[in-house]
Amino acid sequence: MSETLVLWRPTGPEELELVRDSGWRRWPARLPDQPIFYPVLNEDYAVRIARDWNVPASGVGYVTRFEVEAEFAARYPVRQAGGDTILELWVPAEELEEFNDHIVGTIEVVREFR
Repeated sequence: MSETLVLWRPTGPEELELVRDSGWRRWPARLPDQPIFYPVLNEDYAVRIARDWNVPASGVGYVTRFEVEAEFAARYPVRQAGGDTILELWVPAEELEEFNDHIVGTIEVVREFR
């Protein structure tokens, strides 16, 4: 069994519905103005985005957690988006389907903010 990397993704209700429709196994394709899919590397950062950005934008914010094959994920750069713990994995939108193929298990909701 290969090692996995745990990732988090803050999301709003529309994206979460598409994840649910996939059987909790895939992230939906990005919109034309979304060239990067960026899950984050720690739960605290995901909580801040879900609570502080998603709730004001859509009334609810979710934090999801999932695992991806670590060896596969290593091809994507980790970007620091602010402080030392504000880290994102940058996956080009055109590679999201392949990224989804390397998710291990299911995507789960671990927090909800309203």
